[in-house]
Amino acid sequence: MAGAPALAAPETVDASGRRWFYRHPVVIRVAHWINAGVLLVLLMSGLQIFNAHPALYWGAVSTFDDPALAITSEQGRDGTNRGVVTIGAHSFETTGVLGLSREGGTAVDRAFPAWATLPADQDLTTGRRWHFLFAWFLVINGVVYLLYGLFSGQLRRRLIPDGDQIRDFGGSVKEHLLLRFPEGEEAKRYNVIQKLTYLVVVLVLLPAMVLAGLAMSPGVDAAWHWLPELFGGRQSARTIHFIAAGLLVLFVVVHVVLVLVSGFVNNMRGMLTGWFSLGRPEKETAR
Repeated sequence: MAGAPALAAPETVDASGRRWFYRHPVVIRVAHWINAGVLLVLLMSGLQIFNAHPALYWGAVSTFDDPALAITSEQGRDGTNRGVVTIGAHSFETTGVLGLSREGGTAVDRAFPAWATLPADQDLTTGRRWHFLFAWFLVINGVVYLLYGLFSGQLRRRLIPDGDQIRDFGGSVKEHLLLRFPEGEEAKRYNVIQKLTYLVVVLVLLPAMVLAGLAMSPGVDAAWHWLPELFGGRQSARTIHFIAAGLLVLFVVVHVVLVLVSGFVNNMRGMLTGWFSLGRPEKETAR
């Protein structure tokens, strides 16, 4: 089962009668793993940057007395500090997780704990350098993925739902809720929920996050003053950037859970080698 073009030789049968489908071409696989590493660095360095001013606002300027979200620490009635997350007019204690965490047995006032940031120490300058460098990796990798997908037809096959899938959208939702996953011929293509989710992530969420990030740059603002205005101001762009990052984290968590419950070994083999097992033919299985 040496690597072969996905559309030229999509399927084969081994000596035991098991069917194999070449599900992920090499460019898709490489782009996937580069994205995984790049997004991890971007997330951790982004949290380092956020820690320098752990609050979000709407508009063009920071309204310090009225943040949309803030992660801080404050002194409780018993005299001890506690971590607090404030969203609008509502506050939640988050001691030990957000706002106040322990480092070496000592309580530290910090929005996100050291283990979640890059670098671990409070270092805004280094965090920004990591973030900006890997943002370029994300953009370049995304452009390569999109160009390859367009010219190879993979983008259409992977992201655009087929007519029968759209008509059976409700059925697909039910199957997901029951943790039932496609087998045999149907496993050759992503289901409608996968396609729509990937479509939103690739064509909406990631571009919005990149543009919102650019809108926060003073240099970009000076050249393209319309960009921050597109988001309603630099502070709104920062908030949207943060929200988009949070939605990406949620997507990754759900994605990993589904990989685990739908067949970890088969899914990982597919993303490492390209080959995905479809099992044995139905006639053989029924014997």
